[in-house]
Amino acid sequence: MTAPAKTTADLEQQIDSCIASRETRHEDWDTLGFQAAAGGDRFKRAQIRYIGSGATGNHENDSRTLPSDHFTFSNMRLPAGAVGPEHTHHDVEEVFFVLEGELEVAVHDVADGTKKAVRRLGYRDLIRVPAGVPRSLANVGDTDALFCVIIGAEKPQLPTYPPSSEMFGVTR
Repeated sequence: MTAPAKTTADLEQQIDSCIASRETRHEDWDTLGFQAAAGGDRFKRAQIRYIGSGATGNHENDSRTLPSDHFTFSNMRLPAGAVGPEHTHHDVEEVFFVLEGELEVAVHDVADGTKKAVRRLGYRDLIRVPAGVPRSLANVGDTDALFCVIIGAEKPQLPTYPPSSEMFGVTR
């Protein structure tokens, strides 16, 4: 049996419900503000949500975002010299895709966070970090970095900060 045909009005409504335009996005500097409050301005960064709330907390009531079914998608604005602290997503993989700027991304040894491998990423470079692997990043350029963050679940668990992270012991 085939699905009933949709009217043009139904299709118009459907396509509009699937779009999150740049003009309607909001740079949320408060979501990760607890890290800047604990560690200083070098931890300041903005999340720009498109699909779902990411793993940064409870943003389900943010009417600007599209609902998430299988993954979350946001942009992150990271000022020059700023860092994303070492953290671990235990339940999901995370992808960073660079749109602007230059990042150094590190993966850390699970048992000994002082051991790490670092790579520099620029325009259109991507890294996929598997679940359970600690990761960190830093903006090593002279301008803000802007990059996509894709997390592989409708609602990921909050990440944790291993003992080697500058945010170890910090909570929301």
